[in-house]
Amino acid sequence: MTNRLLAPLASLAALALLSFPALARDFRSADVHPADYPTVQAVNHMGKLLKERSGGKLGVRVYPSGALGTEKDNIEQLKLGGLDMMRINVAPLNAVVPETIATGLPFIFRDTAHMRKVLDGPIGDEILAAMESQGLVGLAFYDSGSRSFYSTKKPIKTVADMKGMKIRVIQSDLFVAMVQALGANPTPMPYGEVYTALKTGIVDAAENNWPSYESSRHFEAAKYYNTTEHSLAPEVLVFSKKVWDTLSKEDKALVKQAAKDSVAHMRKLWDEREVKSRAIVEKAGSQVVAIPNKKEFIDAMAPVYAKFASTPKLKDLVKRIQDTK
Repeated sequence: MTNRLLAPLASLAALALLSFPALARDFRSADVHPADYPTVQAVNHMGKLLKERSGGKLGVRVYPSGALGTEKDNIEQLKLGGLDMMRINVAPLNAVVPETIATGLPFIFRDTAHMRKVLDGPIGDEILAAMESQGLVGLAFYDSGSRSFYSTKKPIKTVADMKGMKIRVIQSDLFVAMVQALGANPTPMPYGEVYTALKTGIVDAAENNWPSYESSRHFEAAKYYNTTEHSLAPEVLVFSKKVWDTLSKEDKALVKQAAKDSVAHMRKLWDEREVKSRAIVEKAGSQVVAIPNKKEFIDAMAPVYAKFASTPKLKDLVKRIQDTK
């Protein structure tokens, strides 16, 4: 075929390519919680915003209920670029991003309003930015509610009640140390194994928030929900840096803004779900146990702070969080 004939054909091919949009891409996002959980719904909402704002070019597909593996597996997949995004609690990130330790320290936040004020401001941005050096791009913080201990055999009202109890914790050195400081025996294990562990007596108790206690059906095995409210460790939405570096500047801006804009939606869902979850478990027979002297639990955390907030940088971060009004 002569060059004279090839030229028009090449022009037609170029025009054809221009007439079609770039191939749509849905980022794969992992979550261990079920499809109706607020964090899953919030990331779905983020995907909807992204699709609208990118003209259908970008979106998010969430894989709930641990479909893509454990949280520990997902972190490794993110760092390697085998997974695009995930929602995770900050606790499993403590060993990867030291700055996240401050947000997970027991009783570091006075209440939900204090936690939101800290994470929505410069301190939150600083912690998200620290993730990049570890192969992760921090997009936004989500709520995780207040975590309390729930037990199978007896209620917990004092620190003494916890002595010798086997308690499931997140796979985090900080949570292990917290339970040890309370005189109990920590048993780290993946979230998906907790129900059976409670049912069979492998552990005497676990700790989590109202929606997790309810959605996981843990209340069927552990009827005492003891309101220690020892942790407000947030969730965080993270992106793979390997994948992030392949995106255009415009696409990065769209992803970041959609993530930030999903936070208010998540918090609304979260607040509603906490009320609903508590009502469900109370109706099912769970006993909500008040803690008469929370200060003794707070005081028991002194060695945890000494061990985990030991560097000048972390001490400064803790002080700035505590000083936030």
